[in-house]
Amino acid sequence: MTSPDSFFDAPFPPAPVLEPFARIRCAVSPLVSLGSAPLGERRYVPLAGGEVRGPGLSGRIVEGGVDWQIARADGVLEIDAHYVIEANDGARIEVRSQGLRHGPPEVMARLARGEDVPASDYYFRTVVRLTTGAPAWAHLNRQLLISVGCRQASSVLLSLYSLS
Repeated sequence: MTSPDSFFDAPFPPAPVLEPFARIRCAVSPLVSLGSAPLGERRYVPLAGGEVRGPGLSGRIVEGGVDWQIARADGVLEIDAHYVIEANDGARIEVRSQGLRHGPPEVMARLARGEDVPASDYYFRTVVRLTTGAPAWAHLNRQLLISVGCRQASSVLLSLYSLS
């Protein structure tokens, strides 16, 4: 019989592997603030369409999605984007992308002014879940994706990786 601490003493299993999945360029409309709320400034950004290309999925972003956000007092932006991708074959895939964006105050101020800032200057990561009823894409219902993001003045760029 193993001791209760044997789990903690055992070596870690191999780290998950990240495989390139797709890149997204999503056009964004101007930010709308709902004002201060108990957890911070509540706001949203309407998503105005875009393109998806990659080895795991290609298609377009359907206009009408929303990126809900909370700008916290500690400078962290909580992201909760919800939108639809229409694959090249016409299948519709629901996207739920939740994560964080933060960086030094001067970098975040530049982003807020719409300046192009290298993605390496701040942290922008999300966990992405895909859901669909399309049989050809059912495997997406069983995957987790990780994205590395970059905010531009009128678009968001995401590089998605599937997590093994």
